[in-house]
Amino acid sequence: MTEKVALTPKTHTTPPAKFSHGVKKGNILQVAGQVGFLPAVEGQPPTPAGPTLREQTLQTLANVKSVLEEGGATWDDAMMIRVYLTDVDHFGEFNEIYDQYLEEQGLTAPPSARTTVYVGLPAGLLIEIDALAVLDN
Repeated sequence: MTEKVALTPKTHTTPPAKFSHGVKKGNILQVAGQVGFLPAVEGQPPTPAGPTLREQTLQTLANVKSVLEEGGATWDDAMMIRVYLTDVDHFGEFNEIYDQYLEEQGLTAPPSARTTVYVGLPAGLLIEIDALAVLDN
């Protein structure tokens, strides 16, 4: 049986409960929901990238990418992306930011499947994203 490995990039704080930022088992890598916190600073609480959807989305995508890379994956390995927005009015703006970000990543494979839902998040947070990746090895 393949061992399950917890993933926590150096840029991330310890999760606030008993879960991992990512977990890999065999060739499957699940990235836990990431939010737009800036890279961790020891001894300081997590800080959102900024108050705007753009700032938080770009940081959230960077945080997802960090977990993917920690597990040996890239955006090309992502099969499913789930996006959680706090405001239905952010959908169009998010799509523009997301499309531009993925263009800049130089994907060699088609983009992953994606679902977007609307949720409540802690005060000040506008977006959360998780990802499922499948590696070739």
